[in-house]
Amino acid sequence: MAVLNQHQRRFKESIEKENTSKVKRPEWLKVKLPTGENYSWLRQLVKDQYLNTVCEEARCPNIAECWNNKSATFMILGDTCTRSCGFCNIKVGIPNKLDLDEPRRVVESIKELKLRHAVITSVNRDELEDGGASIFSELVRLARIEIPDCTIEILIPDFRGYIPAFEKIMLNPPDILNHNLETVHRLYHVVRPQAKYERSLKLIKWFKDRYLRTKSGIMVGIGEKPEEVFETMGHLVEHGCDILTIGQYLQPTKNHLPVDRYVTPDEFDMYKEEGLKIGFKIVESSPLVRSSYHADKHARALF
Repeated sequence: MAVLNQHQRRFKESIEKENTSKVKRPEWLKVKLPTGENYSWLRQLVKDQYLNTVCEEARCPNIAECWNNKSATFMILGDTCTRSCGFCNIKVGIPNKLDLDEPRRVVESIKELKLRHAVITSVNRDELEDGGASIFSELVRLARIEIPDCTIEILIPDFRGYIPAFEKIMLNPPDILNHNLETVHRLYHVVRPQAKYERSLKLIKWFKDRYLRTKSGIMVGIGEKPEEVFETMGHLVEHGCDILTIGQYLQPTKNHLPVDRYVTPDEFDMYKEEGLKIGFKIVESSPLVRSSYHADKHARALF
């Protein structure tokens, strides 16, 4: 359960006060219930291997579509995060001991799924000196041996800007390095209170300077203004970001930050058009887009 700090509570109250009538979810945000043969099979596979997926932990609205297409985003380093972001439904607290066998089990699952492109993300592990970078690196190393035809995308935390952690990632570099900016600069103190906007931008540039394909994502409908979205897009391009994902923020529970507004499909189209114009190679922008949505398609386009 999310525990909002003082700044987050004040922001939540101000949004709720402005939106005195409950905003009804529009038709374009309705999704199918997660069912299907492949969905059930993948869910059992994840359970049998004692793995976590961000699809389940973050209540992704695309879980039915992706799992029925045998696509999932694996979440490593446990299921407990050391940060308290106002938008995220992943459990917050003191994490368990690192599971050093986790990389092997994830790679075995990717092999069984016969994935062409795999996405690996994690919780934040700020209590670890390298933030868990060594586990990412080991997983990519094993993947290169066991599934050499599968491209690997890792969606990493900021590792508190610790360069030795970045260097561990580069010992076994992925095909795509993803790090989400999540929101505009003005809202960082409430949306990502333990993160820093500039630090995340510098991370993307650091990996881009080492010739990796880079990717980031933001949410809209959480209190930002369109001009701030354009500004953030510009900052990402300036720091070498190749791929951008933009999706609608959806409040996981009443204890999280509220939805400020439901952004229209036309506005999402406008962001995509502008993003391609200013230099992104790929922009995925629509209400239900999440970080790894159509990630396989993006990888195929780049490699």
